[in-house]
Formats: sequence, C-alpha cells, structure tokens
Amino acid sequence: MIYLIRHGEAAARWGSHPDPVLSDLVRDLPTAVAETLSHLGLEQIISSPMARCQETGRAFASGSDLDLAIAPRVTEITTPQEVTARVPWLQNLMAGNWEDTPELVQSWRKALIETVASQPANTAIFTHFVAINAIVGHLENTDKVTVFRPNYCSLTRLDVSDTGVTLAARGESLETKVL
Repeated sequence: MIYLIRHGEAAARWGSHPDPVLSDLVRDLPTAVAETLSHLGLEQIISSPMARCQETGRAFASGSDLDLAIAPRVTEITTPQEVTARVPWLQNLMAGNWEDTPELVQSWRKALIETVASQPANTAIFTHFVAINAIVGHLENTDKVTVFRPNYCSLTRLDVSDTGVTLAARGESLETKVL
C-alpha cells in the first residue's frame, strides 16, 4: 500500500506566502495521522520539499525509525512564470481539465505520477491537494483536475501489485477553498 497524506492546514493562504508552515490551530492533526501511520508497517516516508508537508511528515518520522526523505517531484503544482495572480489561476485550473493546462503543468503531473508509481509498497508520501487529485484522477481515468477534496492530513490509499498501482480508497474529504 502507498499512502498519500495531505499536509496539515497552512498558516498562510495559497498565493500569500511562497512556503507557509503549519497553522497553530491544527498542530495536533499531524500527531493524529502519525498515530494512524505507526500501525501500518511503513518502510519509507517521503515528503514534498514544502514546509507544511515536511512538518506533517516529521510528526511521524520523529516517532519511527525512518528518515523523512525529501522528494521534489511530489511537491505542489508548478505555476507558470507568466502567472502573476496565482489564486485566480489556480481556481480556474482546479475547475478545468488537465488537457487544457500549460505544458509545464502537464510535465509536473507526469513526473508526479511516475514518481508515485515507482514507489515500493509500504510508503507514505506527504504531499498536496492538487498532487493527490492528479494521482487519483489518473488512476480513475478522468481528465478533471479536481476529482475530490482531500481533507488536511487525510490518507488516500493506493494498492501496489505486479500489474501496477490502483486506487484503494480516497482520503476523507473537506470543502477546501482557494482564497
């Protein structure tokens, strides 16, 4: 099983800070997800390089004998350089289809999917809302960018077999808004 874990709530809104840490209001959520993960027999944990993912992942890593490896290919969605208003750009993107996104974004998605598919079973990946949607949408054969709204610290489960990776279960949903 591969577990995709969405980071905890960020202290700053998307677009207002390039790499926010976790909000003080939800510091207990990473500890709760760490408790759940401690019973799963994980052999590897990786994280997006973004601070909120690393903080969420460290809550588990500190109570295990595993190191938290940083994997740049599981980071949040790449924003094209010409985009100056990131929030409206992301809102439009999330309401659309992957085929309508710029090549830079499609390359990010492809690398993300390849990276996740190449992980061994018993791996936890601390990542982001759009990244989880990109993977789940790919596994469900849909071109929609947003297929569900993973809650903070939710666990999406992927089965790993000789034939590849399949979706076992989506994580808990939450209505997330980009402001």
